[in-house]
Amino acid sequence: MLTPKDHLLASDEQFRKLATEHSQYANRLESLTQKRYLTEDEKMEEVRLKKLKLRLKDQMESLERQYRVQTVQNQVA
Repeated sequence: MLTPKDHLLASDEQFRKLATEHSQYANRLESLTQKRYLTEDEKMEEVRLKKLKLRLKDQMESLERQYRVQTVQNQVA
């Protein structure tokens, strides 16, 4: 059985887009954290990426909650 996240990745274009962006931000953050020293610009980028990544995660979790509620309502009906 598919998890809500798996189902949304397979069927919801908006969720896929959010997940792709989240992954891109995570990859860029990973490359920054591997550096021994960050420039001031890189430090600012790191903070910005963390905020963007968190915002995307919140949006994805909201879509997952909506999906779970909808699924429960469809099972009751």
